[in-house]
Amino acid sequence: MHSYPDVKLFINGEWRDAIGGETIDVSDPATEEVIGKIAHARKADLDLALEAAEKGFKIWRDTSPFDRSKLMRKAADLLRQRVDQIAYYMTREQGKPLAQSKMEVMGAADTIDWFAEEARRTYGQIIPARMSGVSQMAIKLPVGPVAAFTPWNFPLNQVVRKLSAALATGCSIIVKAPEETPASPAELIRAFIDAGVPAGVVNLVYGIPAEISEYLIPHPVIRKISFTGSTPIGKHLAALAGKHMKRATMELGGHAPVMIFDDADLEKAIEVTAMSKFRNAGQVCVAPTRFLVQDGIADKFTAGFVKAAQAIKVGNGLEDGVTMGPLANERRIPAMEALIQDAITHGGELKTGGHRIGNKGHFFEPTVLSEVPTSAKIMNDEPFGPIAIINRFSHYDDAIAEANRLPFGLASYAFTGSVKTAHALSRQVEAGMLTINHNGLALPEVPFGGIKDSGYGTEGGSEATEAYLETRFVSQMS
Repeated sequence: MHSYPDVKLFINGEWRDAIGGETIDVSDPATEEVIGKIAHARKADLDLALEAAEKGFKIWRDTSPFDRSKLMRKAADLLRQRVDQIAYYMTREQGKPLAQSKMEVMGAADTIDWFAEEARRTYGQIIPARMSGVSQMAIKLPVGPVAAFTPWNFPLNQVVRKLSAALATGCSIIVKAPEETPASPAELIRAFIDAGVPAGVVNLVYGIPAEISEYLIPHPVIRKISFTGSTPIGKHLAALAGKHMKRATMELGGHAPVMIFDDADLEKAIEVTAMSKFRNAGQVCVAPTRFLVQDGIADKFTAGFVKAAQAIKVGNGLEDGVTMGPLANERRIPAMEALIQDAITHGGELKTGGHRIGNKGHFFEPTVLSEVPTSAKIMNDEPFGPIAIINRFSHYDDAIAEANRLPFGLASYAFTGSVKTAHALSRQVEAGMLTINHNGLALPEVPFGGIKDSGYGTEGGSEATEAYLETRFVSQMS
């Protein structure tokens, strides 16, 4: 279809090598072969990106919201036109099936369109004054240059929300995209550049994550950060941002509970949750993981879910019929094996899967564990892989207690035929997102974010632009 490209930095309107000439290899997780290289940025490159972002901000903040919106819509159209090429790059570098890569590209275009429309709606307020002759206004202005840090599991989806929110509100941005999956984010950037974004407004770098974040976040040019990743790293970066009074949006790890009650539509619950659990080989921050099934249907649900897991075709994402690709890197294999063995040691039952597939590529069997005690590591740490844990509960309060037991609060799921139960869940489940009787998460127009140790802020819906805007009050007497 397409050859995989070497990827360069994009700074001040120019695709360029790193000043020091360093590169990083990119590997295909399905074949383990090196398929390309990326330019490795150091501090000298970051200084150029910071200078460019500062200049770009002065241009972009004075570009009208109407014109920003038109340009963004053009970028979305370019992305749709290039879907086949970008999806191929994504599958080669990340491993997910080609159909899922295409869905991610098309979803990214929809996200751009959503934020393009929000660009026109950064409303302020006219506030009634206490005396005649006085006007009082609250106006919204872009906060300034943004530094964005994104992971490898959704190479476009994770970048496009941050990039689109920044551009919609008039901010410039430096994107530190993932080194494991560099080509598809680069093509996202290319679509904006080809649509006409001025030089310096959008910049793209790769390198050592800690080195880049430790340099960009404290820098006086950067006024806002957005990070998606693990809770421990997120806490460290949030503390660094707080030390320098920088705004921060944090979308961190989860360990999503799934509460399935006796009155649920069993077949629908199995179909929806199995698809959600094993999508992207379970490498999804909102993936359902801790399945809590009421006693009356627990055996039937477990049997049906195991059957669904066994029906998944694992293989190279470029092959027809494959529904689950490899894990992203070699490190994930022993991580899965250790969690499974620990669960079994603590008394859990292995219902299916549990092993690496073959000896080439990072393939792992869709895995189901049951009756796993809360003392097991997997009940407390997010597996971030194709492992589901199915445990029983007897009463509503038992399900709520387990759902809220952990410090995480990103996504949650529930299946019930009771309106009363659904209403109670919406108020009592401690998660930033709850979807009942279907999977309704991650649409551009709805909030996306967590609470507790899963972070703060939202990267979807109308609230997403607020973190990129400052409110200024202006009072004037005539």
